[in-house]
Amino acid sequence: MVKQYETPAALLGQEGVKLGPTDWVEMKQDRVNMFADATDDHQWIHVDEAKAKDGPFGGTIAHGYLTLSLANKFLPQLIEVKQMSMGVNYGVGMARFPNAVKVGARIRATGEFISVEEMKGGIQSTLRITIEIDGEERPACVVDTISRYYP
Repeated sequence: MVKQYETPAALLGQEGVKLGPTDWVEMKQDRVNMFADATDDHQWIHVDEAKAKDGPFGGTIAHGYLTLSLANKFLPQLIEVKQMSMGVNYGVGMARFPNAVKVGARIRATGEFISVEEMKGGIQSTLRITIEIDGEERPACVVDTISRYYP
């Protein structure tokens, strides 16, 4: 369920607040193949389904950076900031890939505010997004996303 904030300033003091979970998304081979084409990363563990069956994961897996990029898909399912002129992805403070996402697996995200502070002209938040894999103990990705919101 999306957590709504009426203004960017309403984010102040939200450190420790947990968000989500989002809807599940199935990791499909087509998505992995398109990412491989976009990044020129055609390593066999991602795109060669026949060879990957005998590989360390028993099938193809998503690129770590593909999983990371899906934080952007999940973000609007976690938070909505109203009454703003613009929101900007400012970067990431940390990103880790503790577990591989096998093609066919379902993933979703949760969030937790790590910091929220005023900055010139707006509010900057660091939201830790954890992308979990259905049925797995370890998450696929943990990333501290830094966003800036301008009134």
